[in-house]
Amino acid sequence: MVCIVKMLKKPRLREPVLIEGLPGIGFVANIAALHLIQELKAKPFAEIRSSFFQDFAMTEEKGKVRFPINELYYYKGKKGERDLIVLYGNTQALTMMGQYELCGRILDIAEEFGCRYVLTLGGLRRDGEVATPKIYCAAADTESLKEALSLGAEIIDGRIFGIAGLLVGLCKLRNMRSFCLLAETPGIYPDARAAREALRAVCEMLHLKVDLGRLDVAAEATRNILGSFGLFTPKKERTGEESRFRGLI
Repeated sequence: MVCIVKMLKKPRLREPVLIEGLPGIGFVANIAALHLIQELKAKPFAEIRSSFFQDFAMTEEKGKVRFPINELYYYKGKKGERDLIVLYGNTQALTMMGQYELCGRILDIAEEFGCRYVLTLGGLRRDGEVATPKIYCAAADTESLKEALSLGAEIIDGRIFGIAGLLVGLCKLRNMRSFCLLAETPGIYPDARAAREALRAVCEMLHLKVDLGRLDVAAEATRNILGSFGLFTPKKERTGEESRFRGLI
């Protein structure tokens, strides 16, 4: 086993845009993706499990268990909105090989449904409190970079770790358009403020009619979900495993 994909349905989509929303610094992408799913009532169509995810299951009441998982949701746009594929989950892969395999399978599925444009999200760690988060960008091609800059983003100088950076690089190899948006965050808690800035730019670009006023609800839900998997704890209680996880964007 490396990646196992379970297709729940095969929706008909018209040139959907893939939005990445896996956990990382400040859980910016995770919060934004969950909020989109809830507000747009996006529906799941695929589940992905990998042998490079965390090696445990969490028990629930009545003996049920939950596993580390990635899911793909779809949304059919209305009145000028774009169709979407939203990648959401409670983990990234934990090794370099796992990340490449996971990204490859995600892009395979996205291309199967006609996707040629990928947006990745993440947090950019800053020391101390961030009053008004700025957003930064990097892109796989010049046209996508211009589009990201038109949203008010600034060019980032440095490395983008994890799936947020890797997907953009792999898109270039597949002649897919792609850019990454990173919002400033202290990175020590689920940051609704940073997620709001990143999501505002995404909604502007894709003409999505999404209420951003309830992002705090998505942030709290993210805190609870990740906390149940041991992926979010107060700063003084963090484990070595979580430290490795938090090295991702």
